[in-house]
Amino acid sequence: MGRKVVLVTGASSGIGKAAAEYLFEKGHTVYGASRTVADGTFPFTPLKIDVDSDDSVNKAISRIINKEGKIDVVINCAGFGLAGSIEDTSVDEAKALFETNFFGVFRVCKGVIPEMRKCKSGTIINIGSLSGLISIPFQAFYSSSKFAIESLTEALRIELLPFGIRVVLIEPGDFHTGFTANRKKAAQSEINETYRKKFARAVSIMEKDELNGPLPVKIAKLIERLIDNPSPRLRYTTGQTGQRLLVKLRNILPHKITEFLLMKYYGLI
Repeated sequence: MGRKVVLVTGASSGIGKAAAEYLFEKGHTVYGASRTVADGTFPFTPLKIDVDSDDSVNKAISRIINKEGKIDVVINCAGFGLAGSIEDTSVDEAKALFETNFFGVFRVCKGVIPEMRKCKSGTIINIGSLSGLISIPFQAFYSSSKFAIESLTEALRIELLPFGIRVVLIEPGDFHTGFTANRKKAAQSEINETYRKKFARAVSIMEKDELNGPLPVKIAKLIERLIDNPSPRLRYTTGQTGQRLLVKLRNILPHKITEFLLMKYYGLI
């Protein structure tokens, strides 16, 4: 399908870094964006973007368009995790997570859509999560932000279809990325004795699954196939079979059974 101009957010680590490096190796012109970049660190072109800022996002997009004349593909990977019970999480902590994980995706999409419409082509790939399909205990706000990305992407796909713009959602399970080390914890989560032991147990299981998960290059390869697909599906799940199966069973089993399986798995009962 030829060389494409690609913008990847969250490219300093994890899925974003793997996608940016892999697509660069395949001959695409790749701009890997993150809050902090060091020139010469990456093979692709590093670009500073704070997805929490309208001005930062718009300036970065304008820079690419001024140099390349277009943006063919956007891959929204920027985001972080926040662990803690709902009671222990402050409103400010929850807002900060949504500012990046949801509104950051919204800002980038909003910034590139006008140029893609002019070209009557383009691909937007949003990185969701299996936890955007089934909520994880002590990860309520991360799950909520990914549920929101599901809704945003569904509507965006329909709105942009008449303009030749393809919109796709990738829903990974646990992968071995920098997500584990970068996860934030609600300030009260390690103080409040009400949840502390169960919280610590659940998070340790999450971290073990993440550290033993597949490498994110698997997602990068999926992304490469999708940007060359003239008619991609809306959703693509990827990751460990057991996690993907649980999500499918949720639509079949009574909720009490799904709830029991989750609580059992994360050591809550």
